[in-house]
Amino acid sequence: MEAVAKLNNCPTSPRKMRLVVDLIRGERVEKALHILKFTNKDAAVRVEKLLLSAIKNWETKNEGSRPEENQLYVKTIMVGGGRQLKRLRPAPQGRGYRIRKRSNHVTLVVDSKNVETQTN
Repeated sequence: MEAVAKLNNCPTSPRKMRLVVDLIRGERVEKALHILKFTNKDAAVRVEKLLLSAIKNWETKNEGSRPEENQLYVKTIMVGGGRQLKRLRPAPQGRGYRIRKRSNHVTLVVDSKNVETQTN
């Protein structure tokens, strides 16, 4: 049984977020939490909160089951581009340079590898 958690309009560029997300793709949940805790990037804090939310969603769907016993892992995690705030910065000779403040959307899916609980 899988559970989904989403983070929309996170004020980090998608490129920076993908650096953190690629570290935990396909990992067990416990190992992914340790990786995120010791990753020295601002995006790691947001992804860690999202992963904890996905674990809680999984626990809500599967009452009475523990994530440690069911070998919970990060099945898929995707980063897409979000809304862009467009600003102008003053430039020489009366021109304006465009600044794009990017944001992203992150979708995280957590699943269990334990086949016995899925058939029951």
